[in-house]
Amino acid sequence: MTENNNSGLLKIVLIIYAVVCIVYGLGYLLVPNLLVDLSGGESVFPGWLRWSGGILIALGVGAVLAYLKPNGQGVFVTTIALGCTLAGLALLWTWINPEDGANIWFTAMPCIIVLALACLLWWSRQKAKKLLYP
Repeated sequence: MTENNNSGLLKIVLIIYAVVCIVYGLGYLLVPNLLVDLSGGESVFPGWLRWSGGILIALGVGAVLAYLKPNGQGVFVTTIALGCTLAGLALLWTWINPEDGANIWFTAMPCIIVLALACLLWWSRQKAKKLLYP
């Protein structure tokens, strides 16, 4: 019975993660140049960003699938928690050491979102450990 209670937070975090991944993924897949322009960064070949959009969308779909059946999904949850942690640290580094002309808010906002998601994923993983690793 306690496993079901512990899966509530995990399921909420997985849906939030899925939404964030799919939204950013669609942006990088469909309009990468717009995102680069908004960030104030140097122009880059769109193909270098489109592949990451596809990966983000796939991770978002994986999170939905884990939401639907969280039992035994510990490796996936650990992987996305680690990914959010590393991405958050990379964004924090960029936020602290911005490039000339970069829009700080475009780095700060995803940094805060991803680091918050990392914390929530690690926390919910710990709470639902028996469900994730039966």
